[in-house]
Amino acid sequence: MVVILIHVGKNLVKDVLLDGGSKVNIIIEDLQKKLGLPRPKPTHYTLRMTNHTLTKLVRLIWDLKIHIHGIFYVVTFIVMRNNVLDSSYSMLFRCPSLCNAKVTHD
Repeated sequence: MVVILIHVGKNLVKDVLLDGGSKVNIIIEDLQKKLGLPRPKPTHYTLRMTNHTLTKLVRLIWDLKIHIHGIFYVVTFIVMRNNVLDSSYSMLFRCPSLCNAKVTHD
């Protein structure tokens, strides 16, 4: 399990779970509101969780600008209810987004 720091605007989000198997970026509603992020857009998609249950998505935030160690990214986040992620994490960042930065995991 890899944990990273992400800057969202002027805010630093600690303990962001970096997940190599995830296909999406997830942020919980409480953190989305706390950071004052743009109002998410409604969606009708569902997401298959690792335990194979289907979870209805809450909303999407398109083109959110973040930076990790000085490298900027424009990403889409799924905003989900607070009970979706392990209670230790408020954000999950998918590993493929970091490939552009040539990040290595050892």
